[in-house]
Amino acid sequence: MFQRTVLQDIKERVFELRKFIQVIVGPRQVGKTTLVKQLLQQISMTHHFVTADDLYTADSTWIRREWSKVRLLLQQSGEKEALFIIDEIQKVPNWSEVVKKEWDADSFSDINIKVILLGSSRLLIQRGLTESLAGRFELMNITHWSFDEMRDAFGWNLEQYIFFGGYPGSASLIENEERWKNYIRESLIETSISKDILMMVRVDKPILLKRLFEIGCMYSSQILSLTKIQGELQESGNLTTLSNYLILLKEAGLLSGLEKYASNIIRKRASKPKFQVHNNALLSAGQSVTFDAICKNPKEWGRFAESAVGAHLINSGIKYNFNVYYWNDGGYEVDYVIEKGKSVVALEVKSGQDSVNKGLFLFNKEFRPQSLYLVGTDGIPFENFLSMNPVELF
Repeated sequence: MFQRTVLQDIKERVFELRKFIQVIVGPRQVGKTTLVKQLLQQISMTHHFVTADDLYTADSTWIRREWSKVRLLLQQSGEKEALFIIDEIQKVPNWSEVVKKEWDADSFSDINIKVILLGSSRLLIQRGLTESLAGRFELMNITHWSFDEMRDAFGWNLEQYIFFGGYPGSASLIENEERWKNYIRESLIETSISKDILMMVRVDKPILLKRLFEIGCMYSSQILSLTKIQGELQESGNLTTLSNYLILLKEAGLLSGLEKYASNIIRKRASKPKFQVHNNALLSAGQSVTFDAICKNPKEWGRFAESAVGAHLINSGIKYNFNVYYWNDGGYEVDYVIEKGKSVVALEVKSGQDSVNKGLFLFNKEFRPQSLYLVGTDGIPFENFLSMNPVELF
């Protein structure tokens, strides 16, 4: 079975001295549970794995009962340490307070139980961490699969990755595109929105959120004002509501609204969003056209390629802690601007014959970035860029 490189990072942390709770978060269907199962196959440590996905009633004592089982396992085994893993932790009410109490009790009594928490709702997980578990945890973000991972695991080529995206569970379905699209829409998108957003957070207008997601995916890698798309939405909603829903979709690992790069944060926040899916499968699943048709249409192919570059930057930014923006001025644009600390890099994506772009010239004149890059025509080949760590560009 294919193993992601992040598995080694998790294993190293498990073998360290007990100091922090390891919190693993990421979107649905990126392989968080599989990673933990692979980990358990490679270690001999006494362990106990449970999932809150099967809980039908809100019961915060469930964690305490399961934690007691681990203490008993550790005592009966005669070993010096044990590993306790809780999947979908955000579904347990008041989970962070209970975890804090049990973790602190073990620390006080010198009981060496190491803990891994997994969750698919980054917003809810981080809220619980900052409220109750400050100083007691390390956060590890598991992102969507990259091109090199899908290539190595399933033998995909560049064109397949740009169209079908990076959901490993859907790889066996791509020969039947209609079946693949149904799987993405019904098993991934609907589940993510229903379970990770609507069941976990108060959303007054769920139809509005779903419609915003559909439009955002349709226009991935394009700049649209929220005011303009209000006319396309089936339900009315003010701009604050739409902005909040876009944040929820981002934290679920589905769709972001990139801000325009500016010298101050106020101008960034006031900008029109550039919609960007976190996985190109979300763009393709909503299209009526086929893989072959997209490959033969240079304009559409260019849009899909740009969206794939943006998705790669977003996922890498989550993993390696850098920010992703776009920039435009009048009719001139820079597709992506990445910022890490005080370092700024501008990237323009080109898939056609013409690689000249005045936007890069104007951006360089105004902001003096560390570097300017073309991705695609006359620049870094798509295959190379989608396989690299963008931090190398700084």
